[in-house]
Amino acid sequence: MFEKILIANRGEIALRVIRACREMGIRCVAVHSTADSDAMHVRMADESVCIGPPPGADSYLSIPAIISACEISGAQAIHPGYGFLSENARFVQILEDHGLSFIGPTAEHIRIMGDKITAKDTMKALGVPCVPGSEGGVQTLEQAKKIGEQIGYPVIIKATAGGGGRGMKVAKSATDMEHAFMTARAEGKAAFGNDEVYIEKYLTTPRHIEIQVFGDGKGKAVHLGERDCSLQRRHQKVFEEAPGPSILEEQRSAIGKVCADAVAKINYIGAGTIEFLYENGEFYFIEMNTRLQVEHPVTEAIFGVDLVREQIRVAAGEPMSFAQKNLQINGHSIEVRINAEKLPNFAPCPGKISAYHAPGGLGVRMDSALYNGYSIPPFYDSLIGKLIVHGRNRDEALARLSRALSELIIDGIDTTIPLFDALLSEQDIQSGAYNIHWLEHWLDQKSN
Repeated sequence: MFEKILIANRGEIALRVIRACREMGIRCVAVHSTADSDAMHVRMADESVCIGPPPGADSYLSIPAIISACEISGAQAIHPGYGFLSENARFVQILEDHGLSFIGPTAEHIRIMGDKITAKDTMKALGVPCVPGSEGGVQTLEQAKKIGEQIGYPVIIKATAGGGGRGMKVAKSATDMEHAFMTARAEGKAAFGNDEVYIEKYLTTPRHIEIQVFGDGKGKAVHLGERDCSLQRRHQKVFEEAPGPSILEEQRSAIGKVCADAVAKINYIGAGTIEFLYENGEFYFIEMNTRLQVEHPVTEAIFGVDLVREQIRVAAGEPMSFAQKNLQINGHSIEVRINAEKLPNFAPCPGKISAYHAPGGLGVRMDSALYNGYSIPPFYDSLIGKLIVHGRNRDEALARLSRALSELIIDGIDTTIPLFDALLSEQDIQSGAYNIHWLEHWLDQKSN
């Protein structure tokens, strides 16, 4: 087992990894920019290393700075959290070249799944159902129009290197194709340095369902059910729950086995998430995230497992501590993402926290790096906390979420807490009858 792990991240996910390390008796090293010198993850770690100025490109995304921090601290392994370098195959390869362990999948698997076309081809070959679409990248507008006619409109044009909703445009008809195609390419080039795109059938009322998988890197893998992440704004998730309110047990078992078998065949190691659009009882693969997800706590709640601890164990060469037969769903869990944003426009709202009180009680978990007097820097993502609740069933989880939100105090800045208070009063949320377009339609209605 590792004696010392460096956490190449910040905020609540860095604290999450520190807690797992503490329980395992592993010393941990925090890295931080100059803007984060007073951050909670720096205070809680056994030691810390400053790796650069505030911009992420000069600190948390600086591979030489991360490597230097490992050399200075004597860390043997790196946990990337999510975001930043967590899905950077080049980073993983460099770590391997320096004799450092990466707590996550191999560079090869990150590379394969990081390119949307290669990922889709790989999953199709492994028996995972995929959305109808182009075979590979689409180079010209003429090709795009032909594919649109073949699979039928509406279609969605996606940057092959895309993510976070960038480089994605919908063409509802042939007349929309030119603008959507050119815009998606331009966004892909600007955001990722790659203007290649591909085309898929655009499903009109799907849900976003993701399957949590975990492999030992030696041909064994399990699935830990699904999460429903359909409540999204601009392709960004805001509300996640497990199990999905629309998924039947036989569907869960069938698609879960398909996913576990697929990652086992490629000797995948660690945590991963296979994401689908789900409509009319059918699953359609869209991408695989080769890292820990922001919403992993809802899976931990219903299965009673520590995914970060398990990541560390298998990265150190130990066997998985559970088999598929050991994984049984217990109750229902919901997570809401608390952002430092001003409603109704969701404008970033950094600033100083004048008062902070986390909710508590049975079945309530608050993952956050906030504290009284903390100043949220303007340089990073606006996510400042995740409120997770667990109940014996969905109704109890919803009631617990409402109660926990009423206890949560974050003063000094604007947050998205009022959004969730409003959502919980909606009948569609109470019944679980929503899809990936529901939230944006609801927001549009509220603004008119």
